[in-house]
Amino acid sequence: MATATSPHSLLLQKNPNILKNPTTHSNGFPVTSVRTNTNVDVKLISIKCAATTTPHIQDRPSAQTQSQDRVFNFAAGPATLPENVLRKAESELYNWRGSGMSVMEMSHRGKEFLSIIQKAEADLRALLDIPSEYAVLFLQGGATTQFAAIPLNLCKPDDPVDYLVTGSWGDKAFKEAQKFCKPKLIWSGKSEKYTKIPSFGELEKSPDARYLHICANETIHGVEFKDYPNPKNPNGILIADMSSNFCSKPVDVSKFGVIYAGAQKNVGPSGVTIVIIRKDLIGNAQGITPVMLDYKIHAENNSLYNTPPCYGIYMCGLVFEDLLEQGGLKEVEKKNKNKADVLYNAIDQSNGFYRCPVEKSVRSLMNVPFTLEKSELEAEFVKEAAKEKMIQLKGHRSVGGMRASIYNAMSLAGVEKLVAFMKDFQARHA
Repeated sequence: MATATSPHSLLLQKNPNILKNPTTHSNGFPVTSVRTNTNVDVKLISIKCAATTTPHIQDRPSAQTQSQDRVFNFAAGPATLPENVLRKAESELYNWRGSGMSVMEMSHRGKEFLSIIQKAEADLRALLDIPSEYAVLFLQGGATTQFAAIPLNLCKPDDPVDYLVTGSWGDKAFKEAQKFCKPKLIWSGKSEKYTKIPSFGELEKSPDARYLHICANETIHGVEFKDYPNPKNPNGILIADMSSNFCSKPVDVSKFGVIYAGAQKNVGPSGVTIVIIRKDLIGNAQGITPVMLDYKIHAENNSLYNTPPCYGIYMCGLVFEDLLEQGGLKEVEKKNKNKADVLYNAIDQSNGFYRCPVEKSVRSLMNVPFTLEKSELEAEFVKEAAKEKMIQLKGHRSVGGMRASIYNAMSLAGVEKLVAFMKDFQARHA
């Protein structure tokens, strides 16, 4: 019998159907043995039988553990996913719960996938306590597509709207809106290299703005809103791009007209975009709006107007289930604050060897940019960290330095390993 230390184990992970010396289960299918994080040998039957026993997510390794064959992935997105979710998906890949097919093969209008997308929506509603007067849409095109969809759906070409820009993504959204309405830039942090958020009292908000748009967490620059501004117009609405802090903490959805997010940071693989929109805002799209950008079309068809990113939605559903099992977003936020404190404290206590440019009051819990006092050492830092199985720490090309994205699925162990490496690197190069 092959063990986890055999030369076949890595091959098995990549292709469970390839076994050089398999033993045979009583049903005639090949069996292998792997070693779990608890050091207990368990038998895994060939994937043809996976549907007969579907392990529950909570039976999988904790998100705070890490298999030895996995790296600590600090990428900004696509980002690391919970290991227990990946193992759950692995067990269901070939034959989803006795259906005889993979989720990737299902008709998006069949009963099997309908049960998947409906449960994903129900669990997301439970996580964020989404009011019934809001629609949840599973779309495609990334948050960037929503930069155009929002003005096309929510205002007319001559309508004024406000944009508060605290980073690159907010700036991109503002520039895209210029094609479809009359956006006003009420504040930009560009001159200060996007390191702060202004006092809301100093904002010159338009009294007749149809909406106020913000990016709740700037992935590149590591700036995060801890509270949210209100539009000056009593009939105006607040819109937030929450791509990189979506489901990282509780949010009062009722304060927003629209929340949108790409899934590939905290809740799933790339390819899924989630839009949470107040239902009374749907149905007023400009005449030039492409059918695939019209919220009314997607709402009326329950996100099934065309073939959606089915497997991505399934993966999001597994993540939502996992977040609920962790105790919901209040518990998730506690873990995220703890991880961020560990990393920021290491930076702040390094006597200037490491520096985070963001004002402390608005530092992101998700994306931590930092530089070295000796900038010529930054490439070496990234290279050495990669050798220690900590990858994707290079900062965004527009900012430089380093960036550690510590989303929900990044374990405390990963952050602690990074901090230990940082202290060792400083000791050798200070």
